Amino acid sequence: MQKIKKLLLSDVMKDSTHTQKIAYIAVMTALCVVCNMFFEFKLADTQFSLTLFFSALTGMIIGPVFGFVACFLGDLVGFLYNSGGFMYMPWIGLSMGLTALISGLVMNLISIKNKFATYLKILIVALLTFLLCTVAINTTAFWIMYNTRKDLYFEYLTTRLFVQGQIWNSLFNYGLLFVLYPTIIRIKNILKK
Repeated sequence: MQKIKKLLLSDVMKDSTHTQKIAYIAVMTALCVVCNMFFEFKLADTQFSLTLFFSALTGMIIGPVFGFVACFLGDLVGFLYNSGGFMYMPWIGLSMGLTALISGLVMNLISIKNKFATYLKILIVALLTFLLCTVAINTTAFWIMYNTRKDLYFEYLTTRLFVQGQIWNSLFNYGLLFVLYPTIIRIKNILKK
């Protein structure tokens, strides 16, 4: 029963009332929607956004499964509001949801007890989500969908990461996570006292 709870809820929410849990989930879903509506900037082929940061934070704060749902819905509703005339790309919602799921699982299920445990977990989240979500899901889907020049996968991956700037966007988002998540947890712990 305890493991099932850890799949649904984070350690941050485990002592919350039902009303607080619903409020956390609603707020994080709304933040994902707002992030998808307003925090995406495009310059030519380069897109910068904070969706990776908010997705990982959502999983860490509300938990793996609810985080997945919040991020997937946030991507869908954000797109419906601000599509910019583009088609919906469900793999982006899937990768954002998976980012939350992985983040929540790493934070909830890996029990490392030392001074740097939070930072080590964030590093694990960054590596896993970058490889699985940014590279395996998003880059592969874009390669299949838009590879009109018939580039080899590795060539396309290199172009997407370094020319289109996805590596810099990812590093910025993970940097925010390293700085802000421990601060948010400290503030929450201070408020509980």
